[in-house]
Amino acid sequence: MTAPRIACIGMAALDRTYRMPRLPPAPGKYIAAGYSDVGGGMAATASVAVARLGGDALWVGRTGDDPAGEWLRAGLAARGVRHLPELVAPGGITPNSAVLVDPDGERILAVFPGAGLVEAPRFTLDGVAAVMADPRWADGAAHAFTLACAMGIPRVLDGEVGAGDILHRLAPMADHILFSERGLREFTGIDHPAEALAAVAARFDAVLAVTLGAAGSLWWRDGEARLLPAPVVQAVDTTGCGDVFHGAYALAIAEGEAVPQAARFATAAAALKAAKGSGWDAAPGRAAVEALVATGW
Repeated sequence: MTAPRIACIGMAALDRTYRMPRLPPAPGKYIAAGYSDVGGGMAATASVAVARLGGDALWVGRTGDDPAGEWLRAGLAARGVRHLPELVAPGGITPNSAVLVDPDGERILAVFPGAGLVEAPRFTLDGVAAVMADPRWADGAAHAFTLACAMGIPRVLDGEVGAGDILHRLAPMADHILFSERGLREFTGIDHPAEALAAVAARFDAVLAVTLGAAGSLWWRDGEARLLPAPVVQAVDTTGCGDVFHGAYALAIAEGEAVPQAARFATAAAALKAAKGSGWDAAPGRAAVEALVATGW
């Protein structure tokens, strides 16, 4: 069977990761126990997850023609992810992040979204079976969702925190809206996740969920929020777990899985990413995810 092509629209970033004995409690100078440069960014990480899980992964996003951009593009290609070279901006500065990670896998991120990057989205979605988009390139996400709607293919929105009203612009264009806890809170102004999902459900006819980290995720089904627990793992680094979740979910939906089965598949993939470590190479393979799903946790 031909692997479905999943287009992941949005950010790639060079994550400069510092391993800390504990996260800083206040401003000051702290000594890291380790350091590494790893691939990051929501859509790019989702695309690597798709490739690792056996999908045909296409990352559609913007980089500069600087060393960081070259490093990211080469890293994606080495992991089986294709990208569009016309979105490399001459003189642009590629997104990058500083990530502080403690021994429990919790982290603090400082993200620079890049500068001087390509603005106008002119790409097509030939052969694509599903689209996943983050809010870091709003025009690109909106363009992709418009094309996907006309093609009748699934449109998955990573409902992470976005600047201004970006999520309010993109949410009506998606038919699967999967929020982070903070993204849902900022979108609705409601602190309680179940109440916030109910408020979104009153406005949108879409599959709705919110990820809750180690607690799992809440899914709006049959007029109520239902918890899907996450398997218990020893977390090494939680950075990128939500991105792996979104990529795995989009792939499962494109493969024809029903929402509950796609949600379990995505949850298992995210848990294994947390247990494995930092960066793109911590995205799990298909056999490991299916084995974890089979346990029923």
